Amino acid sequence: MSASSATPARPFPGAVRTAAAIVTGAAVLAGASLLPQDNALHVSAFVVGLAGKYLAYAMLALAVDLVWGFAGILTLGHAAFFALGGYAMGMYLMRQIGARGVYGNANLPDFMIFLSWHRLPWYWWGSGHFAWALLLVFAVAGLLAGLFGWLAFRSRVSGVYLSIITQALTYALMLAFFQNGLGFGGNNGLTDFKDILGCDLHSPVTRAVLLLGTAGALAASLLAARFVVGGRFGHLLVAVRDAESRTRFLGYRPEQVKLLVWVFSAMIAGLGGALYVAQVGIINPGEFAPANSIESVIWVAVGGRGTLSGAVLGAIIVNVGKTLFTAWLPEFWLYGLGLLFLVTTLFLPQGLMGLRRPAPRRPADEVTPEISRIEGGAA
Repeated sequence: MSASSATPARPFPGAVRTAAAIVTGAAVLAGASLLPQDNALHVSAFVVGLAGKYLAYAMLALAVDLVWGFAGILTLGHAAFFALGGYAMGMYLMRQIGARGVYGNANLPDFMIFLSWHRLPWYWWGSGHFAWALLLVFAVAGLLAGLFGWLAFRSRVSGVYLSIITQALTYALMLAFFQNGLGFGGNNGLTDFKDILGCDLHSPVTRAVLLLGTAGALAASLLAARFVVGGRFGHLLVAVRDAESRTRFLGYRPEQVKLLVWVFSAMIAGLGGALYVAQVGIINPGEFAPANSIESVIWVAVGGRGTLSGAVLGAIIVNVGKTLFTAWLPEFWLYGLGLLFLVTTLFLPQGLMGLRRPAPRRPADEVTPEISRIEGGAA
């Protein structure tokens, strides 16, 4: 896929339509799930949960598309931010179990009692409050992204080296969270959730509301991303991606531009992880696996890199296919995923969105006039 395949000069009308379609589709599914079970239009809780999971994954894909499609940063570690958001929400949900756990302790989660812990670690303080948990969802992902991005971009690490470092980050976190001594449930992670904001997580109404909330969060994230890349900052992202040294010569600081979009995308991924955990009902270190980050890159490539809506579409389509094929032919799913990526790369360089509106091919010598226009000069 060429670097110039995604430019913020497009008006992105599809982002608004996609956001509306997401909310409408979720509302129809949520309403159908509340119908009597003997109704022909009834949708099971299993389908509602799957739909919510797909939308949460779409938020991860959207986050990846922001940094890869527009800033040219091929990240292989965004699953780390997704999982951290999930753990932040999982801490809150664990505290809501209270005395209903196996050991009947209202203050400590079951796994801590099993490991002979006598008090909550300091980083669990306040986790019993939803507002604090929501703050952690954004703060933990944003702070880690900010620290990592500041170190990496300030050192001008880029290309394949940056991709490898991001993969090393999520792998290191996975190994750390496997440790029982860290206080996050070790290999088993956090599970057996019961309530959220006083509502039964297994109730059809709660599941319907969570689906609608996830759809609303995805739609809002999509529109926010469209706003970010559709203006002057979006032009700066493309300029940094296509000609970083020339952009620096014009007086901009590419490392700051990259850092801003990196942190913003990490927060979107963290929110997606939080909504994912509330609907799936479990979070464990496996969510940090580098393979999850690689899959998210495939979702973006299949849907259409640098199109925003394409990333959402790709995440949903690939995950629906994964659900079907792992049920029918589980041993061939990974081969199918690899084949899908190869076919997309060779025959659909613009992804599925390219079938609807192929991007115009531009010669390399058009990069300079584009950057000149960013500065307001003559093309």
